[in-house]
Amino acid sequence: MAQNWNAQSWRGHEGRHLPVYPDAEKLNEVEQTLTSFPPLVFAGEARALKADLAQVAAGKGFLLQGGDCAESFAEFHPNNIRDTFRVLLQMAVVLTFASKQPVVKVGRMAGQFAKPRSSPVEKIGDVELPSYLGDNINGIDFTAESRIPDPVRMLRAYSQAAATLNLLRAFSTGGYANLRQVHQWTLDHIGKSPWAAKFGEMADKIGEALDFMEACGVDPQTVPQLKGTSFYTSHEALLLPYEEAMTRQDSLTGEWYDTSAHMLWIGDRTRFEGSAHVEYLRGVNNPIGMKCGPSLTPDALLKLLDTLNPAREAGRITLISRFGHDKVEAGLAPLVRAVKKEGHPVVWSCDPMHGNVIKADNGYKTRPFDRIMAEAKGFFAVHRAEGTHAGGIHIEMTGRDVTECTGGAVAITQEGLADRYHTHCDPRLNAAQSIELAFQLAELLNLERAERKAEAA
Repeated sequence: MAQNWNAQSWRGHEGRHLPVYPDAEKLNEVEQTLTSFPPLVFAGEARALKADLAQVAAGKGFLLQGGDCAESFAEFHPNNIRDTFRVLLQMAVVLTFASKQPVVKVGRMAGQFAKPRSSPVEKIGDVELPSYLGDNINGIDFTAESRIPDPVRMLRAYSQAAATLNLLRAFSTGGYANLRQVHQWTLDHIGKSPWAAKFGEMADKIGEALDFMEACGVDPQTVPQLKGTSFYTSHEALLLPYEEAMTRQDSLTGEWYDTSAHMLWIGDRTRFEGSAHVEYLRGVNNPIGMKCGPSLTPDALLKLLDTLNPAREAGRITLISRFGHDKVEAGLAPLVRAVKKEGHPVVWSCDPMHGNVIKADNGYKTRPFDRIMAEAKGFFAVHRAEGTHAGGIHIEMTGRDVTECTGGAVAITQEGLADRYHTHCDPRLNAAQSIELAFQLAELLNLERAERKAEAA
């Protein structure tokens, strides 16, 4: 149990990127209502994820974390949830097949609504308004009324998260994730990608392996792991009034958990010393992620690790590096070296998205696929050099056929961004680009595996 902590103690610390609600009474009413709602996830599920991540920290697995940049109320639809889940399943199969290691699947889903913004205001022409902060805080419409923070939006976010989780649980355990369905996971619009054929070839090999196993008496009816999968949810714990209201004490252990998601993370803008977000998350027993960018020094990182994980519990902390393709090797290496020297048991994951945003000539924000891939390669190179495990990938992606990131085998151009640019915030990889990324990551994992074998020999 964390010392001198309670679910409200964050209120005595500096909270950045939090909305100012004009109606304090309404905010209090919503917080009280949320406190009375059932948990969205359970303590035992969070403990299971922590155990899975402990294996990744030990070099015996890989973390795949992906989903929407920011979930929206307008795009809430079962088909969108299903398609993103399908692509994550495909990516996980590719990575598992290549690395011969379990892949821990965590969605940026069922709660990823709030977003920190680089500026508190947005200006269009001569009109300046508060920035859009995510659908659980204010509206995306560029009107003064829409941009007023409204606490009632948290109730709608809870409802959408509950419905999303219900569907994800059904998909992951109800037969949809059965490996016998691996050919059916491919979305129609991926067919134009050359990687679709490669996935089909791999699916054929999996089918042959399952046929052999079934002939030996091993099939989905006797081995439940073949017909279902563990799937967890995560989001940035940015909107602290919501997170506090979702905090519950586990009746079995007496420990406190944030029951809004299995895993929460602290953003690059809110992980400073004395942060309200750090104060809140140090007291809940969920697995915690922390973004690590160019402004983070090794000493500051070690202090944060001592605060968030003083017992050095394996699986508790995932460090998510986000530097940019041209800064990752120089910036990441000192952090990896310091953490290794101090013996902190962390999962190292790579966010190749946030450091690689550019503005296209036509004004659209985009992320070039080659820069995303370059950062991932740099991340793996650092860990090979330092003798540590490149343990995960953290991406913003969707199962929809969007045109938001340029490049990849589907060759989206800057001119083509306007075709299907649907994001509410930052550009996402589409399904074809996500599968391509998985195959290229698989090659990097194979290289790491081969080098480990050589060292062991």
